[in-house]
Amino acid sequence: MPRFLTLADVAEQLQISAAACYALVRSRELEAIQIGGRGQWRVEETKFEEFIARRYAAAAQMLDSPAHAGSSDDAHL
Repeated sequence: MPRFLTLADVAEQLQISAAACYALVRSRELEAIQIGGRGQWRVEETKFEEFIARRYAAAAQMLDSPAHAGSSDDAHL
């Protein structure tokens, strides 16, 4: 895998829209750098893996929270 991914690559791997991927960058939840001209964003492979790890940790924390215990949302998993 290359060191840097385009936002289209990231969106494809996460199975989200390009707009949703760009929103993650704008919110700084997903670290990216802009290279060259307009719209040339790149995400380093290690930053992408760190993002995924943070999302797994957040999901685990949410599922472990007392507010989530017994929630009917579990049926949608």
